[in-house]
Amino acid sequence: MNRYTDQSLIEAFDRMLGTISEAVVISHTNPDGDAVGSATAMQLFLNSRGVKSVVLLPDQYPDYLSFLDNGGNIVVFDKSKGEALELIDRAGLICCVDFNHLKRVNQIEEHILNSNARKVLIDHHPVPQEEPFDIVFSCTEVSSTCELVYWMIMACKEEISEELARSLYVGMMTDTNNFANSVTSDTFLMASHLLRCGVDKEALQHEVFGGFSENRMRLMGYMLLNKMVILEKFRAGYITLSLEEQKRFGFSDGDSEGFVNLPLNIKGVNISALFTEKEDQIRVSLRSVNEFSVNQLSRLCFNGGGHERAAGGRLNIPLDQVGPYFERALERSFDECMLRDI
Repeated sequence: MNRYTDQSLIEAFDRMLGTISEAVVISHTNPDGDAVGSATAMQLFLNSRGVKSVVLLPDQYPDYLSFLDNGGNIVVFDKSKGEALELIDRAGLICCVDFNHLKRVNQIEEHILNSNARKVLIDHHPVPQEEPFDIVFSCTEVSSTCELVYWMIMACKEEISEELARSLYVGMMTDTNNFANSVTSDTFLMASHLLRCGVDKEALQHEVFGGFSENRMRLMGYMLLNKMVILEKFRAGYITLSLEEQKRFGFSDGDSEGFVNLPLNIKGVNISALFTEKEDQIRVSLRSVNEFSVNQLSRLCFNGGGHERAAGGRLNIPLDQVGPYFERALERSFDECMLRDI
């Protein structure tokens, strides 16, 4: 047993699996490495326990994570609504990973709530929505949902295949920004074990952090030169990405991965934001270092939340108003978001 999982919950989950024949594993909208990694890892684990499982995502995952979609079997709700609803209707278990509230799965929320399936939540974000779920595995101390899944599998005394290890490693690697943040000594123990299970870390790092298109690299250069704004008063920086710019550079899902961290590479910048224009809203990504809580900032000003130093949200204002809004948000909320007690 380990300090991240509760033995009674593990035993209840184990008993539940003995009564289930089919399951659907669901993660959040705009899926990232931890979402796809934890979802595919849980699918592989459930399959190994004799539970036929399928991964369902609200919208398309980034192309650079396609190697985790073994056989191209991930179902995307936006593209295959009928198939997705059939899977939910048939499932005896709905396993939700890497999100703390059902609003993070958009239209799938109502179908989950209306399903008679058993429901399990596995997540590392604060303040999980517990009421709709039969079992909740929640731990904010781990680096990623993939790390929590790893410790669950260890508690279940299951073997980890090379394929399963690869999914777990990708989620842990991406959520820690390649071990740059949110890691503990146990995270490195996990990484070491996964390497012994057959993970090729150099290949995965190149696949995830180096497998971008020429368009993506040119877009990043353009954003740094033309779109990055530094607010010295708040030791903050932000970047906006318009629909026109996305079209100009042949933008694909995942091409902006890591852009939100770029201003943080500047000495003295502790807060960073990326505002990406979508058809119906502005997607907000927030990051920080040192003592500032972007989780609190997102809750106060951006209709979202997340971790203390990595959060997201949304806005429903024109893109040309985002910069002034961000500056006003910092002006109003800066003192309230300081983490003086930790």
